Amino acid sequence: MSASKPQASGKVRIQPSLNKSEEEFVARRRNSVLQSLKKLQIQCSKDEVPNIALLGSGGGQRAMVGLLGSLVQLQKTSSLLDCVLYLSGVSGSTWCLASLYQEPDWSTKLESVKDKIIQRLGGPAVSWGDALAKLKKYYNGKDFFSLTDVWAVMVITAYVKEIDEHTLKEQWDQRSKDPFPIYTVIDKQCKQRKSGDPWFEITPHEAGYSLTGAFVDASSFGSQFQKGSKKNKQDEFDMLYLQALCGSALADEDEIKKLLWQKIKDFFQQKEKILEEMRKEQDKRRQEELRRERGTGSGKDFVVGLKLGPPEALLHRISERSQPDPNSAATDECYQLLMNTVDMNLSVSTALDESIRTTLNDLSGGILKTADKKAEELNEKCHTMDAYNNLREQINVWPFDAWMNIIKCMDLWIWGRNYNFLHKMTGEAVHSTLLESKTRDFEDAGLLLNSPYFSVLRKERNIDLIISLDFSDGDPFMTVKDAAKMCRERNIPFPEVIIPSEDSEKPKDFYVFKGQNVPTVIHIPLFNVVNCGDKIEDWSNKYRTFQLPLSAEMITDLMEVAEQNITNNKAKVVEEIRAIIEQKRSRH
Repeated sequence: MSASKPQASGKVRIQPSLNKSEEEFVARRRNSVLQSLKKLQIQCSKDEVPNIALLGSGGGQRAMVGLLGSLVQLQKTSSLLDCVLYLSGVSGSTWCLASLYQEPDWSTKLESVKDKIIQRLGGPAVSWGDALAKLKKYYNGKDFFSLTDVWAVMVITAYVKEIDEHTLKEQWDQRSKDPFPIYTVIDKQCKQRKSGDPWFEITPHEAGYSLTGAFVDASSFGSQFQKGSKKNKQDEFDMLYLQALCGSALADEDEIKKLLWQKIKDFFQQKEKILEEMRKEQDKRRQEELRRERGTGSGKDFVVGLKLGPPEALLHRISERSQPDPNSAATDECYQLLMNTVDMNLSVSTALDESIRTTLNDLSGGILKTADKKAEELNEKCHTMDAYNNLREQINVWPFDAWMNIIKCMDLWIWGRNYNFLHKMTGEAVHSTLLESKTRDFEDAGLLLNSPYFSVLRKERNIDLIISLDFSDGDPFMTVKDAAKMCRERNIPFPEVIIPSEDSEKPKDFYVFKGQNVPTVIHIPLFNVVNCGDKIEDWSNKYRTFQLPLSAEMITDLMEVAEQNITNNKAKVVEEIRAIIEQKRSRH
């Protein structure tokens, strides 16, 4: 990290302007873009240099690999990537960004960086022990523990095959030769209430509400603020957590619940390892209590310790006051209750055959006999909270305490909970919705719009050209159509989007939407009639958003398909860049 970087201010910034560090980067990057345009035989003045933003949509590992392949080809194709000012992602695309920015100036050596990423994706999974250790760090190191932490450890690691504990700021250097990265999420409460500003961005410098213009230093995101000033600091989030925060909606809620309950069950089935962790934690607590009761560091403390009797007797007394022994029958009963609770929740979330449901009925005391699904879900919630309250009174030691909190988070469906840095602030610039609560919940932006348009549509970023790489499931034009509709509702300049009816099921590989005084938008669907022929549906079914991690062969095939979209349209992209420069020239 550059020594000249400003330190976190510890204050909330409510201004529509860009962060000063971002402004400085943009000025440097535009000079670099000017030189790259000359290599493409495009002549223009510094004032005529277009601001180009590249967007990666959501789509799980399909989006991660698809974006990687597209970027590789953009760099191979006359260094078009060097003309990009901003690189923004949603959900799975942010996994690609997180991997790329591990390497300083990755765009200058993208082929070798790509090979390194692909090798990792095809390598071994994160070990159970490392995952549990990371879960413990999250559990003990945060004021708010949520399903995002669980998702990071149990799901994101399964796809990205690593635990990246670097921070966003550690990845970034002001002298970077790469596009400026923007990670995007949404504010759940704003989305649900349909008020305020749901669009939230996280950059190497700041985190905050894109359209409102309310930000804190990125390293302060998650810390407690009151009336605009930092009250209590929280450790800066790491890249694994950021990927989970951005990529927390691989599918709908029911699918996520089924996956998470299954992952929790898989963890619980490591019974001996869990109990060993419990023993270690108890031993640690007992030793700490022993040291406190005996006293250390002075002669007086030593005398007090002698009066307490021999260590064996003292340990026995401490043990009697402590949590149940991991080897005891009571602990086995608690463990079984946890397993039964997980099984019961899993059965409600999954269509199981009658024989399995009968077995689970017996385990759960007949709670699953209710035929009505809504009644089952209500019973499941009541049973889950009863189990949580019962176990909390009996066992409060790692990792059982974490498992109980996970079950509570599952029941209340708590994701991405952090302190609200706008809490109790005053000012007309911020909607009252954002000022009221002490905490805010953040989630995958794909739940509202599966492409990060609003991160680059901030007026002060002055974007001239948006290149949207769409890796979404379903309608290949939904993101751009929804973006146009939302922009109309908010009076944000955006071109009119008209899709030929015959293209809805059979999209081409390149679309351009433009107009007067609006950014030009290039839209590129991943699977189309050019690179897939008449087998678009086959490709879509093969690469689902919600599926197991891709094999090495599938990764290679997907990379090639994504690369074709860029190779086939290089000349068209250059043509649009020329057209924008001509427009700028005509205005001067």
